[in-house]
Amino acid sequence: MEELFFNKNARTALAVGHARGIAMLAAANSGIEVSEYTPLQVKQSVTGYGKAEKKQVQFMVKTLLSLNEIPRPDDVADALAVAICHAHWSSNRGGLLR
Repeated sequence: MEELFFNKNARTALAVGHARGIAMLAAANSGIEVSEYTPLQVKQSVTGYGKAEKKQVQFMVKTLLSLNEIPRPDDVADALAVAICHAHWSSNRGGLLR
């Protein structure tokens, strides 16, 4: 799960916080471990550059997953980028990808 970042729009930040809380509660109730990554970690894992632009992340998600096109909507590409980041970090801890 991507860690929350500061958002200037309080309404959006509150809605994202609520959704995040529900997802974390559902995972905890199901005995699923939750890992959190900063946007910098996600970008670094996917593009090799922690300050990459959204378009660069989307392009690399498409490339790394051998997709025909960039996933839409943008949230799908973001979720896949977090999953790629998790696979990367888990492999470095002796987890998923060895």
